[in-house]
Amino acid sequence: MVDIILASKSKARAELLRQIGLDFKICIPNVKEERKLTSSPEEIIVSNALAKAEYAAREFESGIIIAADTVVFSENRIIGKPSDLSEAHSTLKAISQRPHWVYSGLVLIDISKGLRETSYEKTEIFMRELSDKDIEDYFKRVNPLDKAGGFDIQGLGAIFIRRIDGCFYNVVGLPLFRLVEMLDRIGCSVLLN
Repeated sequence: MVDIILASKSKARAELLRQIGLDFKICIPNVKEERKLTSSPEEIIVSNALAKAEYAAREFESGIIIAADTVVFSENRIIGKPSDLSEAHSTLKAISQRPHWVYSGLVLIDISKGLRETSYEKTEIFMRELSDKDIEDYFKRVNPLDKAGGFDIQGLGAIFIRRIDGCFYNVVGLPLFRLVEMLDRIGCSVLLN
């Protein structure tokens, strides 16, 4: 059995891998994520995920690296994790007022075989418009600083979501269907792991 290495400190991603029955190690990549819109959101998130995967691949002699990068895209700008509560508040207020997209870039590297797979997923989110009080009350119960866009669709933030078009797990931070497709392509079946 091949080792799986998650190149992420995201608790949500780790929980999703556990949910589908994968045993894995964690490697926290020391890379700076690009957030300036210098190219398409797809190119930026795949590039960020690739940097994380390559960092982790240098730390291990064998195994399959899984790396991802998730952002919110709204009004022609990329929104990552907020740097403080003020930014989280203004971001959540803005994205609640109109539909927005969540993008996740995915990269797999099979170190031993020298194989590399890259892909991305995007999901459109429709929220109810939030008041300042809604946001303040939410932040009393949920830390928005470790979540792209400042909310968690899999937790209390679910009460803000009217509907989504696309993969729910993408919004959580790891599009599972896309991940399993990619693992299958490099010869690693989740069902046999």
